[in-house]
Amino acid sequence: MLYSKRIFNLQFSMKVKFDHQKIEEKWRKVWEDKKLYQPDLKNAKKSFYNLMMFPYPSAEGLHVGNVYAFAGADIFGRYQRMRGKDVFEPIGLDGFGIHSENYALKIGKHPMTQSKVSEENFYRQLHLIGNGFDWSHKVETYNPNYYKWTQWLFIQLFKAGLAEKRKAPVNWCPSCKTVLADEQVISGKCERCSTEIEIRELEQWFFKITKYANRLLEDLNKIDWSGKVVTAQRNWIGKSEGIVLKFETDMGDPIEIFTTRPDTFHGVTFIAISSRHPLLKTVKNLENDILEFVKNSKVKTQKSNFGVEKEVSGVFTGYFAKHPLTGEKLPIWVANYVLLEYGEGAVMGVPAHDDRDLRFAKKYNLLVKEIKLPDINEAFMELKKKGIGKRKTNYHLRDWLISRQRYWGAPIPMINCPKCGWQPVHEA
Repeated sequence: MLYSKRIFNLQFSMKVKFDHQKIEEKWRKVWEDKKLYQPDLKNAKKSFYNLMMFPYPSAEGLHVGNVYAFAGADIFGRYQRMRGKDVFEPIGLDGFGIHSENYALKIGKHPMTQSKVSEENFYRQLHLIGNGFDWSHKVETYNPNYYKWTQWLFIQLFKAGLAEKRKAPVNWCPSCKTVLADEQVISGKCERCSTEIEIRELEQWFFKITKYANRLLEDLNKIDWSGKVVTAQRNWIGKSEGIVLKFETDMGDPIEIFTTRPDTFHGVTFIAISSRHPLLKTVKNLENDILEFVKNSKVKTQKSNFGVEKEVSGVFTGYFAKHPLTGEKLPIWVANYVLLEYGEGAVMGVPAHDDRDLRFAKKYNLLVKEIKLPDINEAFMELKKKGIGKRKTNYHLRDWLISRQRYWGAPIPMINCPKCGWQPVHEA
């Protein structure tokens, strides 16, 4: 009899509708009224800052990826709270972004107007997921009261000589009408709209992070990161010791080449330069096939592939360089595996002692000269003694291009004065 009664109660309870929305709404209100997730920041004894990446309003509302990321971070915050920590979990919206702007343009609204509409819906949805957000501390990056501090930081960097504007070749998406980072270019196409990118030389603002390259490298020894991550960081900074050699040419200006292998100097049989090498702009009588190759390869040889090409290709310029020691004429080629961003945008081809140079030489029937390699330190001394080259340290790290077109990003607070040059608009 007791067993049957239990079955009946179970069947009855299964028929009762579980109204989770009503229950969640009730307890959310209780939590917010009691300020459960609003720690006393001034008097917190065991503070824990549980910051997650703010969502950016890129469309109608949150997507599952946002909630997926926030759920994990919130679980960790709740764990810390159960351990007696005063957990602070702020929230906000990162409204500056190409996705937000493209969506606003798509529906025919001004990005700032649309950001307010998106803001209301995003915050409504963020309330619904029940995370432990401190709603008394929220920020929107597109609010002038916030980004004035972004502008203030920019001005301080400018005053310290760490922000400058200069021309640079950039990835340009003609569809999105904006500059793309190398990581946003996939196989020569925009990652968002799959449009073929163009290489344009535009004036851009840069943060001169290369001034800190060596310090960043050395300080990797002071942080408690996994070996895999530290190795990736070292490779990205990419310190390399070498020598800069100068080759006179019949193109007018000489070609400077950075190499870490001066011991292969006597085995050079050709010079390969990037399709974006400035020397190509000074020569006015290049053949059409050369110009066509240069135009096409500008898009394909991006830094995102680090110069690793499955298929090496190139075109002979019709010009020659002079070997600094022997006076031998070395043909100058434009090659798809040479990057302007690395070294000096040119390499000395030593096919007998470099696999990639060898593949290139075999493809175009160039001379392969085998030599007995000297001690690398002796090679450095020989070239330096003869005044052919000078020691140099290179880094893979590049200055941070921060300019963005249209409404994407906080307005850069600078004006170009005809008399004084670039100056801050105001002291934010």
